[in-house]
Amino acid sequence: MNRLNPTAMTLIGGVLVLLLLLFVFTRSGNENSDRLSDDQIAARAAATDPEKACASQATYDLIKGQLFRSAAQLRGSDQPAFDKLAAASVARMDAPMLKSHDEQRGAIACSGTLSLDLPPGVAVVGGRRTLSADIDYTLQARLDGNSALTLTNADAIITPLSTLAKVGTPLEDPLAPTNQADPIDAPPFVAEPLPTEPAPAAPAPRARPSFNCQNARTAGEIAVCNDPGLAALDRQMGAQFNTAVADADAEQRIALQNTRGRFLDFRDRCRADDCIADAYRGRMNEIRDIMAGRWHAP
Repeated sequence: MNRLNPTAMTLIGGVLVLLLLLFVFTRSGNENSDRLSDDQIAARAAATDPEKACASQATYDLIKGQLFRSAAQLRGSDQPAFDKLAAASVARMDAPMLKSHDEQRGAIACSGTLSLDLPPGVAVVGGRRTLSADIDYTLQARLDGNSALTLTNADAIITPLSTLAKVGTPLEDPLAPTNQADPIDAPPFVAEPLPTEPAPAAPAPRARPSFNCQNARTAGEIAVCNDPGLAALDRQMGAQFNTAVADADAEQRIALQNTRGRFLDFRDRCRADDCIADAYRGRMNEIRDIMAGRWHAP
């Protein structure tokens, strides 16, 4: 039997080394592709254990991402900045519950109380950094193996979230590298800051309406908290309403209370300050008409 000469042995050894390197690099390159996205994790959980899918962190992260996307759309800009803020925020769910499971459609409907904790350095109007709401959410499997998410009753979070602004220097991370010159060391929500605008930590005293702006949630409430003229109208109308209730007879008191909700609904649907101001003036005329006996139910 002929022995291999040294040259042939060297060639064979080189081929084996190349094959080993190719295997290592191929395996390393596939590691990230093997990782599942939040969509895929939620879809698999929904298919195997619907109750677990309602309460999974992957589902909460999907909800968080959609909340920030909806807020950016409502604001009309700043999608990249909102994406960075979403990554730095934390979504929590209390009492998640499976409401229904449609196996044929691959859909599950859930509900729960969502709390969204914003990162240091940003807040919504009124200075709040935690937003909460009772929401409903539906997960439905798609053909590509991901999961489609639908949110309802989330406006109490989305509307204030669209008012995000910087309120100061973010808290320093004691574990962060000391070299602050490298932009990689900066928190993700500072890399592309939100537009410079007045910090909403608290409304100015001259813009203080009759209600507490820290609890402002609807678009109308937020607009009133941000405008001194609207806040003055709100105080004037509130004082008129309280005086009217104190002086009203039983029938007038019922009319005052029944029309209050209609006024608030109309105000909160306004998309401009002029509309809100007209709503307050109309409400004050309505209160006067009720007390004078000139008002009739529509």
